[in-house]
Amino acid sequence: MSIERISLIGVPVDIISPENLENELLEILAKPGTKQIIFLSIWDLLKARHKGDFADCVKSADLVLPISKSILKGAKFLKLHVPVRYNPFEAVIQILSILDSHYKSLYLFGSSEKTLAKTERNIRDTFKNLKVIGRYIGYYPKTVEDDIVQAIFKAQPSLVLLSDGIKEKNCWAYRRRNRFSSSIFLYYKDAFGIFSERVKRVKEKTFNNGNEIFVELVHNPFKIFLLFPYMWYKIVLFWYKIRKKK
Repeated sequence: MSIERISLIGVPVDIISPENLENELLEILAKPGTKQIIFLSIWDLLKARHKGDFADCVKSADLVLPISKSILKGAKFLKLHVPVRYNPFEAVIQILSILDSHYKSLYLFGSSEKTLAKTERNIRDTFKNLKVIGRYIGYYPKTVEDDIVQAIFKAQPSLVLLSDGIKEKNCWAYRRRNRFSSSIFLYYKDAFGIFSERVKRVKEKTFNNGNEIFVELVHNPFKIFLLFPYMWYKIVLFWYKIRKKK
């Protein structure tokens, strides 16, 4: 098997190596209906343990890729198979490259007009065979939502890449899943910011060491309070370990 799904404290996490991502992506594309890829952070993992749309969204996703080192440590602590950790922007590049090599299509959704326009130019310049068949800005008024949904439905892009400005984030596609026919949806907040050079990428060394939270703290000191849910994660892991032994 090219992919294995484990359950970490009740939340699904997929194990897939980057070299198997192409085959898996093509298999997902071939399935009918709305599909979804989720980048799962440690904070998302904790949120997905509670009942609600987000938990259902993660459980029904076609691919759940861990992006936090703490998820890998948690799997190891519970003696589960340890997933491969993905850098979200590098994963986006790999996914777009796969779609490009198979002459697939893309719809861009999110951010401001200026950022979106520059993102589209840079994607077109980089991925020559990938057809950008539509785009719409984020922070849109509710009155135009039906038009956006209809545009995506009619275009039937291989991938809809969502970025900042989409209030419901991953749940946007999930809550409207019955209104689409064939696309994969992928939300990554910083995607268009990085493509447009408005947002700096986290350095590879920083990401590999699992220190990206310190970069986030520089931009938003209030994230120091994430220490409390992190400690709760540790407690939950210990509880699962004890329960497993019993």
